[in-house]
Amino acid sequence: MSTPTFHRATAIGAAVMLGAFALSACGANEADEGGDGDGATIALLLPETATTRYEEHDRPLFEAKVEDLCPDCEVLYQNADQDESKQAEQLTSVLGQGADVVVLDPVNFETAAGMVDEARDQDVPVIAYDRFIENADYYMSFDNETVGQLQAEALVEAMGGQGDILMLNGAPSDPNAAQFKAGAHSVLDGSGVTILEEYDNPDWSPENAQQWTTDQLNKYEPSEIQGVYAANDGQAGGVIAALTGAGVDPGALPPVTGQDAEIAAIQRILAGEQAMTIYKSIKIEAETAAEVAVALADGEDAPTTTDTGVEQSDFEGVPSYIFDPVVVTADNVNDTVIADGFYESADICTDDYADACEAAGISE
Repeated sequence: MSTPTFHRATAIGAAVMLGAFALSACGANEADEGGDGDGATIALLLPETATTRYEEHDRPLFEAKVEDLCPDCEVLYQNADQDESKQAEQLTSVLGQGADVVVLDPVNFETAAGMVDEARDQDVPVIAYDRFIENADYYMSFDNETVGQLQAEALVEAMGGQGDILMLNGAPSDPNAAQFKAGAHSVLDGSGVTILEEYDNPDWSPENAQQWTTDQLNKYEPSEIQGVYAANDGQAGGVIAALTGAGVDPGALPPVTGQDAEIAAIQRILAGEQAMTIYKSIKIEAETAAEVAVALADGEDAPTTTDTGVEQSDFEGVPSYIFDPVVVTADNVNDTVIADGFYESADICTDDYADACEAAGISE
């Protein structure tokens, strides 16, 4: 499958009665009374906590940007812990609390279409965040097939163009996982690399990745595995734990890919235990979501060009904002996650990794 081509391309009011006085609800959209979404309620529904990015980056960055753009706005936050039924209940809850806009990163993109319909029945727009929903009002994410291609290209290069690998993909319920997988296969299937076994991890969990890899080590000797495609850093950590648990020296691990630029992954890369990760500027994504959400809450059109310089485009018929992923290796940690302020060098260069940081030219 080729990388998708992208083309440029009021919420309801509510009131609460107290005695004989009518007061505007805290979450009501009073767009006609002022700008910047004053008094609006914006719901942020994220899918899980197994991946560290959501609690450590997406949520605080989104909330901070909303606060900056609209100090009087309220953010209703919920995390579904990978439970689609729970997420559906959370949507109903935030709508009942007067949400004017919903920013939704779905557990399951297929069942999320019904959630969008529920919100639309109440004239509440939905922004599909990070994962595509076909009937959403807006969508924002990274160029996901390119992510898979970049991962696979780095793996093939690290392996010298040939060898046998294990392949660990993301959850089948996550549309991004299918795109990562397609992008990776578009590179791997035409290379000199052979896939020994392939696994779709149902919840992206590192624990599943570790157990599955351990099971494969009952079929194959560690020396028979010359590389591992892991779709994200959590799974990469599980794979590496399984390999070292089977007696592989940390300095002799096969190249392992990743994604999300988690601190643990950056440290493993500097220590030579993981080959690479994909850095996706969550700051740009979260702040773009906040900017669009505040505009919609204020009854305005979503910006055609955001404050961060991202242009609105079209993805499968949905107005979208698409961001570019970046490969991170030991050679460019300074120029990517540190230069962008995603991490401070002190966050990465703890005592255990001080020597590795010094060797990579990273100083506090």
